[in-house]
Amino acid sequence: MLYENRGPFRTMVDVEKGVVDRSIFADQDIYELELERIFARAWNFMCHESQIPKAGDFFLSFIGEESVIATRDKKGELQVLLNSCRHRGNAVCRAESGNARSFLCTYHGWTYGLDGQLIGVPGYKDFYHEQLDKSQWGLVKAGKVASYKGFVFATMDPEAPDLEEYLGEVGRMGLDLLAHKGEALVAVDGVQKNLIGCNWKLAVDNLFDWYHPQISHASANMADFRRQQSRLTDEERELAAKAGIAGGGGAQRPHRVVMGAYGHAIGGPRLTQEARDARQQLRGKIGGLINDEFRETPAAKEALGEVGADTAGHPNIFPNLWMTNHQLSLRLPRGPGQCEIWWFTFVPKEATEERREEIIHGANHVFGPAGMLEQDDGENWDQSTRAMRGVVAQRYPLNFAMGLGQHAVQQASDTSYIDTLINEHAQLWTYRAWAEWMDAESWAALKENHSVRPAADSRP
Repeated sequence: MLYENRGPFRTMVDVEKGVVDRSIFADQDIYELELERIFARAWNFMCHESQIPKAGDFFLSFIGEESVIATRDKKGELQVLLNSCRHRGNAVCRAESGNARSFLCTYHGWTYGLDGQLIGVPGYKDFYHEQLDKSQWGLVKAGKVASYKGFVFATMDPEAPDLEEYLGEVGRMGLDLLAHKGEALVAVDGVQKNLIGCNWKLAVDNLFDWYHPQISHASANMADFRRQQSRLTDEERELAAKAGIAGGGGAQRPHRVVMGAYGHAIGGPRLTQEARDARQQLRGKIGGLINDEFRETPAAKEALGEVGADTAGHPNIFPNLWMTNHQLSLRLPRGPGQCEIWWFTFVPKEATEERREEIIHGANHVFGPAGMLEQDDGENWDQSTRAMRGVVAQRYPLNFAMGLGQHAVQQASDTSYIDTLINEHAQLWTYRAWAEWMDAESWAALKENHSVRPAADSRP
């Protein structure tokens, strides 16, 4: 794939030098190709099964910029349908969630079943003379729909690999870090949504970034925005720093990066024995911030493996699904200069009312439109995106070279990881994958030419 005679997209992400062309964050043509080559064929997170537990339940979601309906048909099977009437394109579902027996287009009244089949056409006999083949005019259905431990995904491309193959060991590990926090997870009613003036890739990039918290979030930490921390003694605050709870992870705190196929990655602090001991001493003093007991359960140990058990960073399921603590976040593209952020919050079904309140309070005050941290981040992303459009600015690439070539890849149980300090390995891995997706004209080409994972002893 050539782009304006500048060569393939992989030339815009130089993994040897660790630099990325700024135009990929600003160019409209590149953005439109992202919608086609990434979002229209990737597995996209739709919702959690607890949000659509019964036949007829539905949840309105997005694949790229396209509205889709995640629902259960009359048999209870998961369906994902393009929210666009086949007659004139009107939305057939306006509510964000609910329960329905069918979906009615309010323009001309075409009606669709929960499985997407066209079941009602006003004037079918008199106007269409029964010549309209309703079996050929149902709602467009996702190419594949599947659920992993309650998390529902869909891809519009039937040529995509099955979900578990797509996720691989790293994608599954990321979801397992959340899925095993309770015997059963339940989504809290309501999704926090807000628009930020940034390119969606910068919002994804930031989830791996542990370089910025001590600067960007200095005022939030000084204000003790996590309400439990204001009650700690000086000794307990020192423990909190060792546990990785205070101060954005600590400049010298050990970090672990895990990299997998198709761009999935996990990046952030490593849960060392020192951090575990500190968390054990703080348990009961910081409430919802100390919740690693789930890692010790047999199911969690088996799912996470030896690499995942010590991983406390942020996972991203490529392209745009972030998991942190008890939340999931989607970074939905809304043009090259705008991103819609969605935050889902989950609580264990067996949680006490006090525990539930702690989780929801944290979800409301850390990230999302009222979150202390995301308000800081949004300002940075907005200003960065504005600068990407500059003619002169685009002559100079962005630097993602922190740690480049300095740290050897280790492997365990077919999982590649790097143990180091704060770094930019996960960001560069994500942009590398982005270029591979953009250069591939089909799933067959992507399967043949994507980076599976770094080789042992290599130094990316």
